[in-house]
Order: sequence, then C-alpha cells, then structure tokens
Amino acid sequence: MIYLITKYLKFLVKSSNQHGVHSPFVYDLITKCFYKKTDPILVQLFYKTKQQLLDNKKLIKVTDFGAGSKVFKNNERQVSKIAKIAGLSNKKGKLLIRLIQYFKPNNLLEIGTSLGLGTSAIKIGNNKTNITTLEGCPETSKIAENLFLKNNYKNIQIITGDFKETLPKAVKNQQFDCIYFDGNHTKKDTLHYFNTCLETVTNNSVWIFDDIYWSDEMQEAWAEIKNHKKVTVTVDVFYWGIVFFRKEQEKEHFKIRV
Repeated sequence: MIYLITKYLKFLVKSSNQHGVHSPFVYDLITKCFYKKTDPILVQLFYKTKQQLLDNKKLIKVTDFGAGSKVFKNNERQVSKIAKIAGLSNKKGKLLIRLIQYFKPNNLLEIGTSLGLGTSAIKIGNNKTNITTLEGCPETSKIAENLFLKNNYKNIQIITGDFKETLPKAVKNQQFDCIYFDGNHTKKDTLHYFNTCLETVTNNSVWIFDDIYWSDEMQEAWAEIKNHKKVTVTVDVFYWGIVFFRKEQEKEHFKIRV
C-alpha cells in the first residue's frame, strides 16, 4: 500500500489535465470521455451487478497462475471478499463504462475475467459489444458465467484455461477493436500478452493495461510497451495505461489525472 501511495504522489506531480494537451485526439478523449459524467442509469446497473458479488458468501478454490495476491494468504477465498478486495473499484468501473461508450468497440478481448465485474462494465458500456474473455481459474469462471446469465448479459464467450494456451487461439485470424489486459501482473507475462496480441492491431485499436504501477517490473513492462515501434500514443491514468496505434499521430506519452 505504501509503495502505491508513493508512486501515486509522484504521478500527481508529473500528470496534468486537458490544458497543455495539443493533440486534438487526446484532448477529445479527456474532455468528452475522462471528464464526462457517467450515465446514472448505467452506474446503478453496475452497482447492482457488483452488489450481487458482494452478497455472494460462497467459498471457492482459486487457481492463481500469476503474480499472486498481495492480500489473500491462501487459495480458498470467499467470493464477496474477492469482489471487495480485488474487484473493479467503482471509479474504474465508471471510467471503463465511459471508455466503452466513447469508442464503441464491436469486438473486444478481455484477458482476465476474474468474477466478471470488468466484463459486466464493458457490456453495460455498450450492449452491442461482442466479448471474448479469458480466465485461468475454473471456479471464478463459473461465478462470472452465472453473473452474466443472471443479468442477461449476452454475446460473452468465456474461455477457461492457461493463457499461454488460450490466448494464441483466441487471437488467431482475429481483429479486436479493444483489448483489456487484466491478467497475470508480471513483466514477462504482460509483454507476452502484448506481443501475442500485436497481430490483431488495426489503426483504431484501443488497448487498456490494468495496474501498470503494481510493481517495479510492471512499470518496466509499461516502459517497453510505450517504446514499441507500433505504439504511437499512450495515456497513463495511473491505474491504467491506455495504448493507441494511430499511424497519423506523432509518438507522444501523456500522464492524465482522472
């Protein structure tokens, strides 16, 4: 916690708002999406969905392929506690809804379903988005699937298994308007996801990387992603790093307070 607070204070010093942003594309993103109020009806729908997970006292055995939890000491966990501690925060949920509303992706890939709250926020943001979501743990995958059924969230395909096997199959001969990276928070795995998904990139692709300040090695991964020759614009909002591949844009990196 102290680590993240320190990183956030440093971020605040270096970050800005829309003033001084000379890119019309990024300026519009900030003013028409980041700083726009989320539709109250959609917010209530998100809260309702999240509450269903917070009310779920079932114990499940979590299969963890990644960097592990900084809070949980064993793999037997209560669904409600996972939702409370590791679930999508209300602030992030509302911004994710706005981002999806703004870009309106037709096809979206999510790497890391967890309990399905992020997936639900995406579906709430644009009901027409077709979602392919990957989850490593069979137990959390079941919880997510039940959540989608209960709330009638359709056109969501959950693929369960180790990402090393499921991701290459999911991206083969596919193009995704948006990819939400919320998988294993290690440098090696994050860069593996990044490189594996490059074949799906179009000029309008939007990639969202979760927890880029999770650790020093996640910041190293983020630095490598920013410097990749195909990446033109990145927007760091602290808890997410957003990546664009627009060839008409000059290479620029922004730190924006949201």
